[in-house]
Amino acid sequence: MRSIRLALSVVAATLIAAGAARADEVEVDMMNMDKHGMFQLEPSFLKIAPGDTVHFVAKDKGHDVESISGMLPDGAQPFKSEMNKDTSVTFTKSGVYGIKCNPHYGMGMVALVVVGDPSSNLKAAESVNQPGKAKKSFEELFKQIDQ
Repeated sequence: MRSIRLALSVVAATLIAAGAARADEVEVDMMNMDKHGMFQLEPSFLKIAPGDTVHFVAKDKGHDVESISGMLPDGAQPFKSEMNKDTSVTFTKSGVYGIKCNPHYGMGMVALVVVGDPSSNLKAAESVNQPGKAKKSFEELFKQIDQ
């Protein structure tokens, strides 16, 4: 009986370690200019799994990243990076996350991160009022969810 419990413990530990090893890391660049124009988070649309990490890289100065109020799943922690600093965020809750560069938010420097199943907060995230060019940017990003 003891050997069975030991074997089950080893199997459980192996499965937990394998799950942690599957988590991916994706890089998003904060840039003044890219192929899509000025002030971009590139890529601006991500589909990832719960537990994956997004590493935001300050390729150019004058940028930060911050979660957008009303565009987080219930229980998800809001985040805000320091200006001109790389930052990593591990997304653990399924849903839709709106991300912005605070100084360039109205200029459309935004991203949409879909973690697992987006349905938990999709409607709420779509209803958030966006300033300036961010409105059009998010309209385009939301269209990519079902593609």
